[in-house]
Amino acid sequence: MKLDRRRFLARSALALGAVGAGGAVAATAADAPAEPKGPDALNERVPFDGPHQAGVLTEPRDAVVLASLDAIAADQAILAASLATLSGRARELSQGWRMPVREPDDPPLDSGALGTEIAPDGLTVTIGFGHSLFDDRYGLTAPPKLTRMTAFDGDRLDPGLTHGDVVVLISAHHMDTASHALRELLRPTRDALALRWWIDGFQGADRGPDKRSARRNLFGFRDGTGNPDTSDDALMQKLVWTPGGGTYMAVRLIRMHLEFWDRVGLREQETMIGRRRDTGAPLGGHSEFEDPRLDLDPGGKRIALDAHIRLANPRTAETADQRLLRRAWNYQRGFDRAGQLDQGLIFVAFNQDLQRQFVAVQNRLAGEPMTDYITPVGGGYFYVPRGSRGADDWVGSSLI
Repeated sequence: MKLDRRRFLARSALALGAVGAGGAVAATAADAPAEPKGPDALNERVPFDGPHQAGVLTEPRDAVVLASLDAIAADQAILAASLATLSGRARELSQGWRMPVREPDDPPLDSGALGTEIAPDGLTVTIGFGHSLFDDRYGLTAPPKLTRMTAFDGDRLDPGLTHGDVVVLISAHHMDTASHALRELLRPTRDALALRWWIDGFQGADRGPDKRSARRNLFGFRDGTGNPDTSDDALMQKLVWTPGGGTYMAVRLIRMHLEFWDRVGLREQETMIGRRRDTGAPLGGHSEFEDPRLDLDPGGKRIALDAHIRLANPRTAETADQRLLRRAWNYQRGFDRAGQLDQGLIFVAFNQDLQRQFVAVQNRLAGEPMTDYITPVGGGYFYVPRGSRGADDWVGSSLI
């Protein structure tokens, strides 16, 4: 008997509240080359300071912690001091840190979860600011293209997993490093920044067949194959960086209805995506990074007109400047009250212009067949300013 998609989703939707019931929500989660493993990975250092923040162009690492914070600082001066402290602690942790020896009765300066020698582990901490920070509390002027994320068709946004004044994207080779970093960043800033929600994510293992091969998401398909080349500086200036060296970040927490998806035939799955599940090649092609040549298939006989890869990136001159840099991790949060797996995708997209890129792509994807199998439940829009210029500077100083 054919499965009734709408009835299935309606039943699952009853438990969406379990995704984020409460103010601070935890879940179960990557940013530079996938090569370093073991001791080499632990010793990798990524500079915190620079013209752009780390964690944007860097290849996703295996573990991520994404945390959204509400500003509770009494005034602008306290907020600025807290943001400076946030950058200072992130700088220490990303470069490796030895816990100082203190008097036995003094509280330690670190949780000790990683021992007394804090390895850098390729850690990156990317800091962004939501539209709500630029209300009348602190007298700040919002970046020109920053807006508040609104719901798209099919969204069921949970307020407990949506928006925030400050976002911190923490990525490392190992989850204990990322989790430790969140704890240590919150410790000295609690008087000014309160946790709103957070979620952990993870990348699938690098299973090849070569170094460029994209990792797989929970649907079993390779994720991120069509990303623009981050080594092309001219292209990044067109698609990612704003004139001041910042970028706009769109975050989407997307629940994937895996039990339903697993009952769909492979041919239908591949038709919805537009790629083969085994190799990642576009339908009719042979390799993952092969050009799908949509121009040679205007009628959709090979790759359906409503296939995800065709809608997301039509590969036309008119849509070339709408491409975005996507980063994604899987998440798992147990199961809901309906007994359905609560798993999905942490989707992060870096754009020069949210409306021109992310919103335009989302509007094209509206109503695609895959919407029956996913439900966006949270996220938000954030401005990621330029990187800090040294130990005397901090992320956000250009805004305050």
